Amino acid sequence: MKVVIIGAGIGGCTLALALSKMDIEYVLLEQAAAFQEVGAGIQISPNGVQILEQLGLGQVLPTFCTEPDFHKYSVWDSGETVLKTPLMPLVREAYGHAYYHAHRADLIDALTAGLDQGRLQMNTKVLSVSQDETCARVTCQSGEVIEADLVIGADGIHSIVREQWFRADPPRESGYVTWRGVVDADAISHLDIPVSAYVDMGPRLSFVYYFVSGGKKFNWLALGQTDDPKRESWSQTASQEEIIKAFDGWYDRPRQVIEATPEIFVTALHDREALSTWVADRIALMGDAAHAMLPYHAQGAVQSMEDAWVLARTLALHGDDPLDALKRYEGLRYDRANLIVQQSRNAEGWYHVDTPAEIEARNARFRITNEKLDGGFSPQQHWLYSYDAERAAQGTDDDWRALRAWS
Repeated sequence: MKVVIIGAGIGGCTLALALSKMDIEYVLLEQAAAFQEVGAGIQISPNGVQILEQLGLGQVLPTFCTEPDFHKYSVWDSGETVLKTPLMPLVREAYGHAYYHAHRADLIDALTAGLDQGRLQMNTKVLSVSQDETCARVTCQSGEVIEADLVIGADGIHSIVREQWFRADPPRESGYVTWRGVVDADAISHLDIPVSAYVDMGPRLSFVYYFVSGGKKFNWLALGQTDDPKRESWSQTASQEEIIKAFDGWYDRPRQVIEATPEIFVTALHDREALSTWVADRIALMGDAAHAMLPYHAQGAVQSMEDAWVLARTLALHGDDPLDALKRYEGLRYDRANLIVQQSRNAEGWYHVDTPAEIEARNARFRITNEKLDGGFSPQQHWLYSYDAERAAQGTDDDWRALRAWS
């Protein structure tokens, strides 16, 4: 069996490594000429760390990741923490794997280091994908035509595979943007910020921040609304004045972090409406191409990893009928990923309530939840973290499927 993967992001690289581990032939196509330090920090919950460890990255992850002790939700005006849920060390004890923070570029470097470079084609722009009863074909801008048994679109929110074979709808605008930056940890060392996962919640604005790159860098993003139109782009810049103005009246930490940041980027936040299917015979979607989601549950990268492992294992287990294997993959992944898309939309609302009464009601609810949990995991954490992609691929994840998704 031969598989063409379009897109060498986190999902595509994870799929390539997984296929290699299972002795399935693949070609990985990427339109960029080289891997660059694009994006920013990501959070890798234990359901994703398990997959990376199965791919042989267990020893290298601690060299560029940080391991936070808690998720901390705080209020905008005083910095009071109203909800704290556990991570290190309890998450390892409960789920068998760590919760990590990483810079996206560091993770891509780790993933690509293990790839067979002869199967990776950079600077390769795909123009079209076609298929017939015998094979699927990818036509590249260079004129090259690549034939394979299957083509997997891992080509992101603006997927050409999705557009050509599934639905040519534009990404859905959320009405929010994210400003983001990465600063050297030494530049904010005087703030004495512990290694935790932070969310500060304010009126129509939130501030998320944590250490990456083995603690050498500090990643932050602010999510809110703006009167200026913004495009969906990783390279669009913003001024410190623009973002600091949005934090008028807040406690000092967000402003101090932003002022220490040399370059700030801004992008409009989009997700995707659910497709009726991710599979068209020999062609399938995964990751953001199938289910792009907003960042409020920090699961976009991890859901791509889950897709990749389940898809690779399903092909390995049912490779005698690859078309049926693709449908099995879809059946195993469709409901979970699309539910997280919807739940991330719902979270945008409570992150960004506006009126004083709404803010106080949210904060009071978080304080009550904090007391009820009494240092334990929230139902949201358990539903996300207890997923085992290997058991899912084998159809033996009955315990996880019996859990009630949060509302």
